[in-house]
Amino acid sequence: MINTTAGTDACPRCGASMVSVRDATPWCAGCEWDLDAYDRARRPREFGWTWVDRSTWRLAYRMTGRQFDRLVGRPLDGARSGAARVVTAVASVLLLAGVLALATTGVWLIVAFPFPNLSVVLGVALLGLAYALRPRFDRLNEDLEVLSRDRAPELFALVDEVAAAIGAPTPQIVGVDGDINAYTHLVGVRRRRVLCLGLPLWGSLPAQERVALLGHELGHFVNGDPRRALLVQPAFTMLGSAADLVRPVRTVSGGGILELAGLALAHTVQWVLSRLLFTAHLVLVCVALRDSQRAEYLADELAARVAGSAAATRMLDSLLAEESIALAVRRESRAGHGPDRWRAAVAESRAAAAARLPLLRQLSVRDEASLFASHPPSGLRRRLLEARPWHDPRVVLTDDRMARIDAQLAREYERVRRTVSWSA
Repeated sequence: MINTTAGTDACPRCGASMVSVRDATPWCAGCEWDLDAYDRARRPREFGWTWVDRSTWRLAYRMTGRQFDRLVGRPLDGARSGAARVVTAVASVLLLAGVLALATTGVWLIVAFPFPNLSVVLGVALLGLAYALRPRFDRLNEDLEVLSRDRAPELFALVDEVAAAIGAPTPQIVGVDGDINAYTHLVGVRRRRVLCLGLPLWGSLPAQERVALLGHELGHFVNGDPRRALLVQPAFTMLGSAADLVRPVRTVSGGGILELAGLALAHTVQWVLSRLLFTAHLVLVCVALRDSQRAEYLADELAARVAGSAAATRMLDSLLAEESIALAVRRESRAGHGPDRWRAAVAESRAAAAARLPLLRQLSVRDEASLFASHPPSGLRRRLLEARPWHDPRVVLTDDRMARIDAQLAREYERVRRTVSWSA
């Protein structure tokens, strides 16, 4: 339950009453004074030290605000390059070159000297290290229930229509799962495009918001999102893998004093090297995620172009109501109801919270700021859409067509309904 309170204290900047929702530190809804307050009681621990978490949150808050200010009023399509993208790409190329150098050196040590030779052992070790640090190709999620065009022709037709409207390639794999989420991804060596729709979210959205959801997710195939680019994958994974490889693990106990001293020295060197690599990994990921947040803003713009700005902004408000969606879907599922009742229950919940939505949007700017956030705060995403030219829908999903889509997914809905109703 969300409680809204108006504080007795007045804002020192504009004199308006302070407000709070969800027991957050009060701020001014008019001028947003003290919205940048660090809310320790409500912040998840990221590093574990309060002073570090506070400092990194303040840095993330400022960086998020500056990025928003840079993007307001400028064409998002042209905002594809920047320092974050260049740094991420250069770092990835250097990391790939380092792995290739390890593999090349390992092969040379094996073939350049007659066998047996200690160089062969070193060469095999370098090849093993290069293999452990190699770029990984993501695999298809085991929970994804893959659909075929024959199984859900209406859904595939809608996906094709939305993809064509925003100039995106169609996904090669379309599936559903039981999460309140939706995502696109690239998997395997062939980089097959995957679209996943979480049925609790998909079934809870009105028709035009579903078009906006598809527009946003398919937009990730054309918005330059670094998380889906093969070249920059090493920036997200390689240094973290290296830190894990050199992390000290105690495998020997007992022994003489010299052995224990050598072991302690080795562990110290490994610990320092592991922390240095992990720190570099965190810095590189934080830089890369700045570009990822820019890509999210562009995906929202593409959603507005295909579904209309009104539907796109309402869809973003749905992200603020994830808890309400979960509660409504669980309640209706336990009563034996499907997506029609999910949608009606969620609509009732959103209508009841309409007066609090502006405050929740503002609070999201505080709550969702993080150096490790791949998405900008929901409130800023909506604010940016409102500041941009208004779009009429290019693709309109009628209620009849939505009903046909849901009818073709009836078996999948029923499976998710049973799973949700059994969950705690």
